[in-house]
Amino acid sequence: MGVPDLVESAMDRARIEELFAPFAAVSVKRMFGGHGVYVDGLFFAIEAGGEIYLKADQHSAARFQEAGSRPFVYQGKNRPITISYWSLPDQAFEDADELVRWAKFAVEAALRAGPKKEIPARGRRKAANSTEKDC
Repeated sequence: MGVPDLVESAMDRARIEELFAPFAAVSVKRMFGGHGVYVDGLFFAIEAGGEIYLKADQHSAARFQEAGSRPFVYQGKNRPITISYWSLPDQAFEDADELVRWAKFAVEAALRAGPKKEIPARGRRKAANSTEKDC
């Protein structure tokens, strides 16, 4: 299975699981027209448009760039948005050891990022029995 075979169309769950098999048993969940890829419940990769993107951070992004990877960019409401995921280097599609190496970088970055912070709710409604008056 070469790079062109994988990129020609969006990957299904089985193809993603097969790709990461040398690294670990992964779980794959549908997400925004693509897939989120998890290992032991940790989100570390995205499949979008037939491409795999791995989590990166300030410690690992330069490695991805040096390997010829591209950042994940999507069209936001008013402008393109770049997030901290980089395309899986081409050599990782052909070499299981390379796949494992890059997947480990992604998991390490995801672990460093820590759990997703909860966004506080704005303007919560006052309790029905509240004595406060609206001004």
